[in-house]
Amino acid sequence: MEHLSNTDALMWFVEEDPLLRSTIVGVFVLDSTPDWGKVNHRIERVTHQLPMLRHRIVVSAVNPGHLRWEPVEDLDLGYHLRHIQLPEGAGIDDVLEFARTTAAAGFDKSRPLWEYNVLDGLEGGRAALVTKMHHVLTDGVGSIQIAARVFDFEPHPAPRPEVEPFLPHPTPLDPVSRFVGDLLEEFDTTTQLVAHQFTTTLPNLVKASFNPAKLLRDSVEVVKSVGRTVAPTLTTYSPIMTARGRTNSFHVLDLPLADLRHAAHAAHGTLNDAFLAGITGGIRRYHEHHGVSTELLRVAMPISLREDDHAEGGNHVTVLRFTVPAPIVDAAERIRAMGEVAHRQREEASLPFTDRLAGVLNLLPTSLIGAMMKHVDFLASNVPGTPIPMYLEGAKVEQFFPFGPTAGAAVNVTLMSYCGRVCIGLNCDRQAIPDVEEFMRCMTEGFDEVLALAD
Repeated sequence: MEHLSNTDALMWFVEEDPLLRSTIVGVFVLDSTPDWGKVNHRIERVTHQLPMLRHRIVVSAVNPGHLRWEPVEDLDLGYHLRHIQLPEGAGIDDVLEFARTTAAAGFDKSRPLWEYNVLDGLEGGRAALVTKMHHVLTDGVGSIQIAARVFDFEPHPAPRPEVEPFLPHPTPLDPVSRFVGDLLEEFDTTTQLVAHQFTTTLPNLVKASFNPAKLLRDSVEVVKSVGRTVAPTLTTYSPIMTARGRTNSFHVLDLPLADLRHAAHAAHGTLNDAFLAGITGGIRRYHEHHGVSTELLRVAMPISLREDDHAEGGNHVTVLRFTVPAPIVDAAERIRAMGEVAHRQREEASLPFTDRLAGVLNLLPTSLIGAMMKHVDFLASNVPGTPIPMYLEGAKVEQFFPFGPTAGAAVNVTLMSYCGRVCIGLNCDRQAIPDVEEFMRCMTEGFDEVLALAD
């Protein structure tokens, strides 16, 4: 573990505003109740396999703008892993309500940033696992990597070998020792940064000297791209999803994965294009229900920067804001339009510099950054899951619904593929969307328009 990136630090500091919390929640519906003692042993084991689950965040004593990971020597597993009995006959709505209120509670930042809750008592003898993690701890792909440690991929696997316990280095408690340690770490980080710049910048300058015209064109494009990335936003495009509040609600959609893929292919698009087309179709219908319209919607979407040498878990995404057309009625045309927009975003020249840009944004007042985030109409995330069933101590996972933070948007719509299904979790700000039942009806119809192309 090391210092947090500028992007993660920005995500951490803006949480001064509770509306901008970056909490990720997963709801796993199980066909039966797993053995509680075995679950305890398993999660304890995972915390030693993934030491990030035994670290907390502390502020550098030398530079208040820098955050670093620090091991917790006395992890209280009973705080992070809980067993809860639901009222008799409870259903998925009760699980979603528990997940919503758990997410709203935020984190005790003096502890590691995760919580697992096993819920018993669902109708039909079922159970649920509700997971809660901070976004600086992991992203969507990292969550799947962690899940591969927590779950099995067969109902009765062979016993796993024991793991070596994680033994943290003692953390100095006196202020002088901590200051000296942070000072040495800051010096080491600065030295590595200078060495990296020297080994990368110098060859690039030599190469550019042979083609100065290309260097100028590339530089201009980067400047334009940076401008698009950090341009302030003062209003939402939606004329009705404008208010923001602290009360949210969780909702789900469950669709056939093959049908969504076939619909995308029918329109010469990707699964992600069809996903965005379903969302924008639903929001268009919701505006029509209220007798208004909008030409554009502003979306924020995570772009993965994860590389093969990155460790399991961790947060390796950047978030791009861009606009998508809103009034397109034809589903196939809408998919193609989403594909064109998504292609432009993947080609943004500023992508390699997002962490440095976050470092600059960290110098601005958090209220200004928050104001920009609160003028996003919706946030969308598409996470590839697993095509084979998962099991928790013999209990089969029937459904797996992800819920990302609204982070100032009116709604976060997150897709997770699992066992031939598309499990979509919607986290709705009830101030922006007070008639959420009508909104969910419109979202269902928006995705129905897309799925009809599969025929």
